[in-house]
Amino acid sequence: MVEFPDSVLEELVRPVVAAMPLVVARVPETPAAEFGRLRAAADGTWPVRGSAIGQRAGAHFHHGGRTGDSPVRDALDSLPVLLIERVLGALELTVPELNLVGVPDLTGVLGEPFTGAFAVGTGTSEAISGLDILNQIQPDAVPLVAKLAQRLASHQRIAEVLTVDSGITDEQELAAAHGAAYLALAVSIAAAVLPRVGLLPWATQPPAVLGVAIGTAVLLLREAPMPPGYAAAMLAKAQAEYLLPAQSSGSVPVSGHRFALLEDGDIPNVDFTGNGLVAVVPGGAAIRTGIETGHVRILVSVTEDPPLEVETGWEEIVEVSWHADIGGASPVGPGAIEPHLRRLTPPWPGDYRLRVHARGRDDADETETYKLMVWQAPTAPDTVHARTDRLGHRLRGEAEPVRPEPPETAYRWLRRSSLSEAATVTVVTGMDVADVLRAFGADPARPESLRAISEDVLNRQSIDPWVAVLDLGGGAVLAVEDNGWQGSTAPVLTRASAGGRAASMYWNVNADTRLSFAEHGQVLLSEEPFGDLDAPPPVATTLTDLDFSDYRRGRSEMGLVAVQRFTGHGVAAEDLTRVYAADIGFRIVPDLPTLYPHRPRPGIPLDPSAEALTGLPEPILRSLAWWAAEQAAHYAGLNEDPDITASITVQALTPDAHLRARRSQLDDGEHQWVWLTLHRATNPDPLAAAIDAIEAARYTAGPHAANLVADLQTKMTTPNPQ
Repeated sequence: MVEFPDSVLEELVRPVVAAMPLVVARVPETPAAEFGRLRAAADGTWPVRGSAIGQRAGAHFHHGGRTGDSPVRDALDSLPVLLIERVLGALELTVPELNLVGVPDLTGVLGEPFTGAFAVGTGTSEAISGLDILNQIQPDAVPLVAKLAQRLASHQRIAEVLTVDSGITDEQELAAAHGAAYLALAVSIAAAVLPRVGLLPWATQPPAVLGVAIGTAVLLLREAPMPPGYAAAMLAKAQAEYLLPAQSSGSVPVSGHRFALLEDGDIPNVDFTGNGLVAVVPGGAAIRTGIETGHVRILVSVTEDPPLEVETGWEEIVEVSWHADIGGASPVGPGAIEPHLRRLTPPWPGDYRLRVHARGRDDADETETYKLMVWQAPTAPDTVHARTDRLGHRLRGEAEPVRPEPPETAYRWLRRSSLSEAATVTVVTGMDVADVLRAFGADPARPESLRAISEDVLNRQSIDPWVAVLDLGGGAVLAVEDNGWQGSTAPVLTRASAGGRAASMYWNVNADTRLSFAEHGQVLLSEEPFGDLDAPPPVATTLTDLDFSDYRRGRSEMGLVAVQRFTGHGVAAEDLTRVYAADIGFRIVPDLPTLYPHRPRPGIPLDPSAEALTGLPEPILRSLAWWAAEQAAHYAGLNEDPDITASITVQALTPDAHLRARRSQLDDGEHQWVWLTLHRATNPDPLAAAIDAIEAARYTAGPHAANLVADLQTKMTTPNPQ
């Protein structure tokens, strides 16, 4: 605890008061206003558009260095670095100009400074770095400034200087005057005190002084009340800036089976027996949820006119009237409100209509979702547009409807599993686990720790494929790829279904999906499941009652239902648990990319080299494709590699060359473009073989690509380019 006599305060008052006006005059209005809104942001009052602080109240930016043991440092760390830099730039030359005559010598207040070696971080701002150095060489210096500032802020003479002119009514000007005054107080005290506590001059240069001052000002402004006229100014600003339509979405905390749309105050106890969903309360409305505690998803839409239609896809829809005494209601629950959800409704009083939509209240495995639509309208009777969930019937005292569970409910566990974001799940029949691994391109004789593979791939930021397998019994094998997709590819499906059937469901974090079915070595269907799928008879029956156009049902879950129906074997959460408990995975050597015939894209002209190839006889095209392979090997220094020379000789990849070409596609594979050139040269379509092989050879040549293109042109103008 830093202690000092009261006489120090009295001696500081006069020079601090004298110095503050110069600092106030030098602080730009915009950053001053950002500081001035700190208390308003902490209180959750009207958000200020364009304010980094106002929209990120409580956010910490973590600019480096230690935090947690220095409140001033933590306060500085809560600001955007650009805001710190703007204040530093505005005041760095002002600090030496301050007239601080009469400041007492404070050397005896603190102990001796540290004189040994210390670490100097490379912070994102000189102000931050300077504060960190001060905290190391004299840990009590920064708390001394903060305590002096806190005490002096309540001194009568300084309180008068901090008071904002009552004639200011504009929100920006009010916030700026408030922020600049407290910044000036903190800067003046830091500039007065730090050079007089026994520190060497190099440690108290303006950036260090301002780092301490800015952090101290944050602490003061979080506690100082806003100026008396600020609430009215903020309301006027909000009303002037509010535009319709307005929309926002996020997450709202729930307690006691309810959240609310309220202007202010706590959610009261409510009787929901009237309509089973929403009840009007003073200043807003309370909404009944299925979960007792937790979070629900919410979308709030405010419009000038009522919606033209009633939306479908919701289980309960109820419309009520409510009166706003002030305006600016927020969706609230216990705890903090997400900044972008604050004060969403119009910031003026009046009568409003609220239409509440609800979905998922009956399903403990599904995140509940609500949509609140608000528009200004005269008071009218409640209207019920939809009443189909079981909870609503129970609350209204009605008999619950009998509704069969959708088939994908059995796979809701997937949303809570490690595969929730991206995976491919494949079920194979008619093969043992070793054959399934070979079908995937993995070696059953080379098991590794599943966790070790996953960590290795993650550390290398690689997408190298790997798979884990599980014998499901009954002649079925489960193959799981966490963040992989080999089970959705035609070559793997073809091999895996050779002894029976194979089906897979792939999904990723970008909402890309692929549902695939294969039987006896033939892929029957493999496409993104949207709406009705044009599926052959063996597959069509598995898709009954699966509406892939309804994304809310979960495409990955419905896909696994189809996989189960097609193969006769389902996947349970316990199966995934067994896979990870075994901790065995297998790396995959992927198949080479599929070769396609050349198809010109409408409206996209070919480059000159490709255009020159069209119309050439097949023998010449084949010759040019393998000439490109020779050139690729030459530029890569592999023209004497036995596998490459053998492949060029027979104009086909030898077995050893094919395996090396596949391995080259891995993250640490060698000579990827050389092997792709050889692979593309084998394309059954001669034009595609020539065009694509030459393209790959150009990448192999790299800085010498211009020479390769020139040699190609020479070769093509030769009477017999073979």
